[in-house]
Amino acid sequence: MERYQEKYEEWCNNKIFDESTKRELELMKNNEIEKKDSFYKDLEFGTAGLRGIVGAGTNRMNRYTVGKATQGLANYIIKNNGQERGVAIAYDSRHMSTEFSELAALILNANGIKTYIFESLRPTPELSFTVRKLGCISGIIITASHNPPKYNGYKVYWEDGAQITDPIDTGIIAEVNEITDFGTIKTISKEEAIQKKLYNVIDIKMDTMYLEELKKNTLNPEEIEKAAESLRIVYTPLHGTGGRLAKRILEEQGYKNVYIVKEQEIPDGDFPTVSYPNPEDPKAFEYALNLAKEVDADIVLANDPDADRIGLHVKDNKTGKYITFNGNMIGLTIAEYLISQKKEKGILPENPALIKTIVSSNMADRICEYYGVKLFLALTGFKNIAARIRQFEKDSSYNCIMGYEESYGCLIGTHARDKDGIIACMLLCEIAAYYKNRGMTLWDAILNMYEKYGYYREGQIQVTLEGADGAEKIQEMMKTMRNNPPESLGKYKVIKIMDCYLGIEKDIITGKEEKIDLPKSNVLRYTLENDCWCAVRPSGTEPKIKFYMGVRGETLESAEKDLGELIEAMRTYTK
Repeated sequence: MERYQEKYEEWCNNKIFDESTKRELELMKNNEIEKKDSFYKDLEFGTAGLRGIVGAGTNRMNRYTVGKATQGLANYIIKNNGQERGVAIAYDSRHMSTEFSELAALILNANGIKTYIFESLRPTPELSFTVRKLGCISGIIITASHNPPKYNGYKVYWEDGAQITDPIDTGIIAEVNEITDFGTIKTISKEEAIQKKLYNVIDIKMDTMYLEELKKNTLNPEEIEKAAESLRIVYTPLHGTGGRLAKRILEEQGYKNVYIVKEQEIPDGDFPTVSYPNPEDPKAFEYALNLAKEVDADIVLANDPDADRIGLHVKDNKTGKYITFNGNMIGLTIAEYLISQKKEKGILPENPALIKTIVSSNMADRICEYYGVKLFLALTGFKNIAARIRQFEKDSSYNCIMGYEESYGCLIGTHARDKDGIIACMLLCEIAAYYKNRGMTLWDAILNMYEKYGYYREGQIQVTLEGADGAEKIQEMMKTMRNNPPESLGKYKVIKIMDCYLGIEKDIITGKEEKIDLPKSNVLRYTLENDCWCAVRPSGTEPKIKFYMGVRGETLESAEKDLGELIEAMRTYTK
């Protein structure tokens, strides 16, 4: 009998599993593919916590795998004497999010750990803010971010409001892996937890404190006031958590023409109007763009379900068409405005720094060079940007004015330690107001940036390979690229190869190798001629391998052509 079949039989026969779980197990009895995928491994509690399909099985998100993760976290907190400081808990609109969040709270309470749980769904960045505001030892957010509806997830934050990193993540993972018997997970009733003052509810007062912190980052309130009557904004939360707070902050900023996509305003874990609730996907904007055309909107904004990401479409007044801004374009637009305005007003801090991930645009480097801001690299994943900020604070070296990643996420300000789609929404509206007052659109603004810094364009290829066979194929693809380094990619010679797993960057021309200041990770990055680049890495949260690339052209058209050619060259490695 294969191992997955043994685990399946164990779940079927163990009295600890409830009747609804047993019924689900019965339904997969004759489906070997589903049974194997549900039990071929334990859902790994990794550096991003848990993420998986909701359902019965060791490789699924359910009350038992969530319970195991929470008990492991509780054990780690107790060893670090963090019981009294407590844990903040938030959740999104996905299936089982409410149930998983309450389950986590009560398991922590059963271990004598205080919890502070939101009264209803809230964005991930507000959870990060709340951990810091309440002085909690940890935080939990139940969300699968932008994944399809069948997924949910469980992310853990630490006392600085950032997702856990080494050595805390390894410590928690070790505690979770120590739990081999679901019967050892402690429980308590909600009534008893409340009576013992362990279970505490967070109300809308936290929303007000959070939004007030965001508004401190407004740079030109007079520009907002001037454009408040004329700027037309369309916004959609994509059935997620962002709607109420985004709508509120834009109203408080004074905008008079904010149009919410009604079909997507109500939180709904089925995401009925989108097949993939991700602002990176142009299809997610179908309803918003239809509304934009009706009301003649200047900008169209979307948050993902947990509102840590932001998507943007911008009207081009010359053609009347709406232009998609990718994550790099969004981050670079904000960076140019933020840095230039702070410098103009004389409020740029000493030793200013901008942090970007290693798969983000090289235009960020040019912006930093122009304004005298130090640029730092981080691995993909916003927790790595947060780790840089934490190090700056520890050694009093640099002041981070912004962190951004190409996957539609950025952080402005010091209120949180994760990407924040609500503050990004707020600032993009301010930037649109600033340029509208000058007879320009955000598309005009970025065209000016291309003229100033070069025509940088970026793209990526994602290959989805699900299940056990898919995971093995992804590892083989990485092994092939690592062991057979290319001399050129497309028409560009490879100048340097950065291997984040080995921790070195090799200069191909001189043969010199240097250590890199990045954590160990299965990532390869190639520096090419003409300020171009490519990178490849397996996703840490999805069954995908991702190929990234960026070029610099002399015109927008030549950059698009060069990018297309480089993408086709990289496709040969996806087969």
